[in-house]
Amino acid sequence: MKNNRVNYFANTKRVVVKIGSGVLTESKMLNVSVIRSVSKQVHTLVENGCEVIIVSSGAMASGEKKLGFNKRPDEIPRRQAIAAVGQPGLIIEYEKALAKYNKKVAQILLTSDDLNHRERYLNARNTIYTLLSWHVIPIINENDTVVIDEIKFGDNDNLAAMITLLMDADMLIILTDIEGLYTKNPKTSPDAELVPAVHSIGKDIEKMAGDIPGPLGTGGMLSKINAARKVTDAGIPMVIVKGEEPEILTMLFAGEEHGTFFVPKEKKLPSRKCWLAHTLKPKGALMLDDGAVNAIAKKGKSLLPIGIVRVEGNFGVGAPVEFVDKKNRRIGIGLVNYSADDVRLIKGLRTGQIESCLGSRPYDEVIHRDNLAITGVE
Repeated sequence: MKNNRVNYFANTKRVVVKIGSGVLTESKMLNVSVIRSVSKQVHTLVENGCEVIIVSSGAMASGEKKLGFNKRPDEIPRRQAIAAVGQPGLIIEYEKALAKYNKKVAQILLTSDDLNHRERYLNARNTIYTLLSWHVIPIINENDTVVIDEIKFGDNDNLAAMITLLMDADMLIILTDIEGLYTKNPKTSPDAELVPAVHSIGKDIEKMAGDIPGPLGTGGMLSKINAARKVTDAGIPMVIVKGEEPEILTMLFAGEEHGTFFVPKEKKLPSRKCWLAHTLKPKGALMLDDGAVNAIAKKGKSLLPIGIVRVEGNFGVGAPVEFVDKKNRRIGIGLVNYSADDVRLIKGLRTGQIESCLGSRPYDEVIHRDNLAITGVE
């Protein structure tokens, strides 16, 4: 494992570094010393030929400091307003810290809606590619001032995973307030042990992570595990380490073992399949019978109407829809060729019966195999 980890870092030419709220916040204020420390390390990586993309929390902490808030408000408009005040200050601190090393920064604010649409997804990627080609360091955050639940990433761990997939990065590093994934919550259990490596993310790993909450941000350890699942599915490794550790990035790239390393899958999803599986938010669900689940998950077939048992939600043609088995376990997600109303009419029918039911048969498949991705079956 040690050699594999060393090799992964040695071959990393593009890395996404996510810096969490727990690292960037000190006494409810922005921890500028951490920004300066990370910026110095980023400079070292860039000088050694590695492209670095930063996903940074901290806008709320920056805004609270400016406005003199002692407590983070519960109301969404007030939280969004605080983030709006804090975001410029956050970027200014990065700009000042990296200017010492003659590095320029760019601010990019995104919502999940920007990545759900394929054209906007590609536009975002092209913009970041251009910045990297200019040796400008992109600093990305969720656009908290406009985000609503429907277009929210959920947390910056998820955003970091999305950016890692978007940019075909070689590594995702999450800087947090503890050393990595523990068998129990290390802050309450003295016998908790650090997990140095995770080869497969199962229920046992999820249970460990579920016991370790996040200090300030919306994402605890479980959100980091979900991020790891996304990137390792794409063949990209991830590591969780303590961000306040001096020179932690430099040490990782020097071959030292720190934190928890998530080993990527050897058989990875293609880029478009990753976009389908891990970026799109489903607008509805299709329950499938056992035969359809087997045909899609094991044999690589398209989804035909005969295998559909139930339809949930209201969606239009081309919408992302998840499909589940009879126990409601998620199998995957895909882009549908028919609206929810039409699928309700043709579910359980053979392909040859579609035209007599709908009056036309534009497609044989409800979801073509090229437009679906399996996420829930090993």
